Amino acid sequence: ALVAVALGKRFSFCSLAKELRRHGIPRRQIANWVCLVNSESGMNTKATNRNRNGSTDYGLFQINNGYWCSPGRHNICRVKCKALLSNDISAAVKCAKRIHRSSGFNAWYGWKAKCRGRNLSRYVRGCRY
Repeated sequence: ALVAVALGKRFSFCSLAKELRRHGIPRRQIANWVCLVNSESGMNTKATNRNRNGSTDYGLFQINNGYWCSPGRHNICRVKCKALLSNDISAAVKCAKRIHRSSGFNAWYGWKAKCRGRNLSRYVRGCRY
């Protein structure tokens, strides 16, 4: 998967951990979310990735326009895909939580490939959140 990265906000592990807590992500899940974002987008809010099937993934969480944002067939999150590229990550977190509610972390290939079943403490070591 080729990730195109414009100049977006690039989070550190700790700054993302703090921001995710601020948006109501449970403390016990933070390391999984930080690992997921690191593996999906390299912590960059403006990351986009064109998939083989013609769909596109957007932002920190690489949210797919096939289902979750518009223009897209379903727009389950009721959000414009471009809003998922904002440095204000409110819309992206809200949609990511929606995806997580329906499918858990397994919805993300990057999480399955790089985070599942691993010790993720390094993603939050020394962070205050």
